[in-house]
Amino acid sequence: MSDEHTHVQEFFTARAADWDSRFPHDGPAYAAAVAEVGLRPGDRVLDAGCGTGRALPPLRAAVGPSGVVLGADLTPAMLKSAVRAGRERDGRLLLADVAALPLRSGSLDAVFAAGLIAHLPRPVDNLRELARAVRPDGTLALFHPIGRAALAARQGRQITPDDLRAEANLGPLLARSGWRMTSYTDEDARFLALAVRAG
Repeated sequence: MSDEHTHVQEFFTARAADWDSRFPHDGPAYAAAVAEVGLRPGDRVLDAGCGTGRALPPLRAAVGPSGVVLGADLTPAMLKSAVRAGRERDGRLLLADVAALPLRSGSLDAVFAAGLIAHLPRPVDNLRELARAVRPDGTLALFHPIGRAALAARQGRQITPDDLRAEANLGPLLARSGWRMTSYTDEDARFLALAVRAG
């Protein structure tokens, strides 16, 4: 396992047990973001870097009982927290690295990724792997329940020009990774960038 993976696992393992209680009011923001992805009954969707699985219930509601919902995360402790919260009923949980998904090419209709991009060690390659798993014209949603400025203030830091989530940086990054950005929202109450997989 790389140093980056070890660091991510250590960071989230230390926070897994109380993650949901630290952010108890994020549920509606997740549901609203999922509603904008455009999922249909029967779709196959991956929550990439699912953590405690907070997106799984709205994803299941969107794709219905005939759809497939997967949640992949690198940190076993986060997946255990998802199980304790009962979210494994809404999707199949996978201990997996989003840089090497155990999925067939083109097997998904969409990927939902909350807070993931800041933790990708090789963003172009990692986003390209997500594109590999999605069918042409499938959707990617990069989400965070608060916007960039609010998140920076919470963390006691300033936004820098090289922030990957800045619109001027994210569009080209997605284009190099096999995606085309279709919408971008960065408000205090949420961050949501939608993209489609290039044909």
